[in-house]
Amino acid sequence: MKYYNKRPALQPDQPGRRLEIVVAEGLEPLARRELGQFGRALRLENDERPGVIRARYTGDLRALSGLRLAASVYLARHFAVPRPRALLGDEHLRLALADCQTVLRLYPQGTFHTLFLSAAGADSAVLLRLKTELARRLGLAVGSDDGDLLLRLRRDEAQTGWEWLVRISPRPLATRSWRVCNMEGALNGPVACAMNLLTAPAAGDVYLNIGCGSGTLLIERLLLAPAKRAIGCDTDPQALACTRANLEAAGVGQWAEVQPWDARALPLPDAAVDVITGDLPFGHLVGSHAQNLELYPALLAEAARVARPGARCALLSHEVRLMERLLADSPVWRVNETILVDLGGLYPRIFVLRRA
Repeated sequence: MKYYNKRPALQPDQPGRRLEIVVAEGLEPLARRELGQFGRALRLENDERPGVIRARYTGDLRALSGLRLAASVYLARHFAVPRPRALLGDEHLRLALADCQTVLRLYPQGTFHTLFLSAAGADSAVLLRLKTELARRLGLAVGSDDGDLLLRLRRDEAQTGWEWLVRISPRPLATRSWRVCNMEGALNGPVACAMNLLTAPAAGDVYLNIGCGSGTLLIERLLLAPAKRAIGCDTDPQALACTRANLEAAGVGQWAEVQPWDARALPLPDAAVDVITGDLPFGHLVGSHAQNLELYPALLAEAARVARPGARCALLSHEVRLMERLLADSPVWRVNETILVDLGGLYPRIFVLRRA
């Protein structure tokens, strides 16, 4: 039997639901700014950790699914118990179940099929019993590897209790619904959104995404705001086809151009572009450091040629020393800021530039 159509009573003195919002480390300031759209309904807490923003929220949880910079959002609850076995007690189990029910009610019935518990010792007898009991009451199957309903259990920082987390979406928010085609090394959606925000997008922009790959930067730009002209270019036919497929899935294909251009020799006049973005080859999955020694100077020079005075540019690169050296010697590019981001163990930088 499925229990999640019953709405649990809210505590009258509860100042909103606790949230844990996971972001790529380095994007926290931009993510906090995005959360400002919720006004008084969302109050940030002060106990933040790198890559995590904690908050209290009194609004509609469905609105959080529109966040562009969050990787995932979780309902959070603290259990002041010494061991997970206590969660099997009626009082605590009801609270854990209520959080699951809250998430399931956000979506049409049948959206969720499996439940997965991520925790140290998840295969212990106690946690096996916990997830089996929750799955039974919710009418879900226990996932063997991952699940639509993702639960997390971890020790709190003081080592005196346990943090219980329930993801509010059947997949991470970073997993964009428009991505019907993927390429190895494709850029993370929230990072692409952040890079575009850092260029202060405007409706009158002529926008150029060099080395567009699967189209992530181009699509995230068009989802933020319209552009006078939006161009993605790449020399790889497979990448161009992938970009076109994703553009159509995102519903923005009619506003974008996809061109088979070499970013080192663009068929554009001088000073024609307002904004340039690019996810440059890291020299790992794509290219090599030796190739980048020749590629990067050519890319920066050609970008400078087609950029209007005052043009904005955001480039992501793992070749930090090379970029720093080239930009220090550049007579035209000025560095506004650099942001170190965590991409699952890789730590590239976003270079935010302006053309002199």
